[in-house]
Amino acid sequence: MSKRLSRSLNAQLLLSQLIAVLSAAAVFLGVFYAGNYTVEHFYMSSANVSSRKAAIYAEFAAYVRAGQFSGQNEAAVAAFNRAHRYATVTVYPAGTPGSTLNATRSGKLYPMTFPDGAYSITIADSSDSHEKAINAVLATVSGVVVFTVIQLSYAGKLTRRILALSRKAALVSAGEIDTPITAEGSDEIAALANDIDTMRRSVIERLGSEKRAWEANSELITAMSHDIRTPMTSLLGYLELLNGGGLDERQRTQLTASAYGKARELKDLTDELFRYFLVFGNTELQLDSQRYDAPMLLEQLLGEAAFELQDQGFTVQQPPFTDNCTVTTDPMYLKRVVDNLVSNIRKYADPARPVVLLAERRGNELTVVFSNAVRRGGSRVESSKIGVRTCEKLMQVMGGRFTVSSDADHYAAEFALPIE
Repeated sequence: MSKRLSRSLNAQLLLSQLIAVLSAAAVFLGVFYAGNYTVEHFYMSSANVSSRKAAIYAEFAAYVRAGQFSGQNEAAVAAFNRAHRYATVTVYPAGTPGSTLNATRSGKLYPMTFPDGAYSITIADSSDSHEKAINAVLATVSGVVVFTVIQLSYAGKLTRRILALSRKAALVSAGEIDTPITAEGSDEIAALANDIDTMRRSVIERLGSEKRAWEANSELITAMSHDIRTPMTSLLGYLELLNGGGLDERQRTQLTASAYGKARELKDLTDELFRYFLVFGNTELQLDSQRYDAPMLLEQLLGEAAFELQDQGFTVQQPPFTDNCTVTTDPMYLKRVVDNLVSNIRKYADPARPVVLLAERRGNELTVVFSNAVRRGGSRVESSKIGVRTCEKLMQVMGGRFTVSSDADHYAAEFALPIE
């Protein structure tokens, strides 16, 4: 948690503020003490102070000559002091000893002649307070500038990262979906960039899936068109012959039977197509999965399949499955898979050779294999593979798998479910 906190924007902001405050304080103290040192050791040096006091002395002497006021005229002296904010002149009677003066900044007594006689004056120079005030303002401004520059620098860095992320997102929204969206660091901005990039990859994957589905449907439509055209053409030919007349009863019976057979083929194809779109037309199939005892479930499903095949004249070999285990599945969808396999066997298997229904446990999987010999000289194998695709989809949704293997003489379909 501390590691994540140290990399968060809040932590970065607090750190930048701390750095800004410390830097501003360091600059303020540096400028403040350097300025005060300059004032105390240079501006307030004896030579500079004496120079300023000499200028005040000359200005006060001219003020006395011009005003012709006595040395005891405190109002006139106060008026001069008000006019000189950082200099204070104090008048003493002549002969006042310097040791009695309390003003530390007065320095020494200066003789001054007034109309009513000779007096002594002291001059206090407090202009250093003005210089120090200016220095304090300068130090404060310097600290504020440093603080502002550091904060603006951090804000500018964040702004540049956000703008860069915005530009990349704009490129993706404009159609350049292969543009990766990344951001340096491991804070919230980087996490946001990663989330957006994850969405981008999801969109690419979804578009790819849609493209593959479109291609698969296009192939399906092409294959179905071919599958339907052949029996449809034969059916139309039989009907034309029947409609043409000139046939005896035996020929009419044969043609009618052939036409009926082709009509059944068309019905089987449309039924397969319906089942296919029933499965693939739903974005998300609703499962009703429950735990089942595997031997009991297989006994019912495979028993019904074996009975239906035997009723169609097939010989069925079904070794019993006795392994005690459980599986989680939707029995309705699993029966649909079995029904598809039974339908394929009825249409394409050789009834003279046995059909094998084998269930066994392989590791952590329950596998069921439907194996049969391929009929020769009969109906050709469906080219659209609708039943196979439907079974693959259903088993995938139930968390299992479906595979087929075939050659010129043999066909086997296998589905498997995980064992709990």
